[in-house]
Amino acid sequence: MTHQHGPRRARVTFSDAAAKQLETLISETEFHALDRALVVVSVDPDIGEPLPADSIAPQLCQYTDEIERVRLLYWVTALRTIIVVAYIEV
Repeated sequence: MTHQHGPRRARVTFSDAAAKQLETLISETEFHALDRALVVVSVDPDIGEPLPADSIAPQLCQYTDEIERVRLLYWVTALRTIIVVAYIEV
């Protein structure tokens, strides 16, 4: 019997600035909204829109979830780890 696995999720980690933003979350609603957005980008890191960049910095992407009112700024490493630069509630 063959086991079917879903797509491999990317590992998500937070920059220091994003980690500080996490410390300010106070409601269950905010945690739920962030968690939902993180699952989406971990399953499909290419879902975000690329932001204009220079040739030195990593390519930042922006993912916006209009339903949960969340915006994530992140970049993806060569090993497909997602580094969340900022979590911004819209």
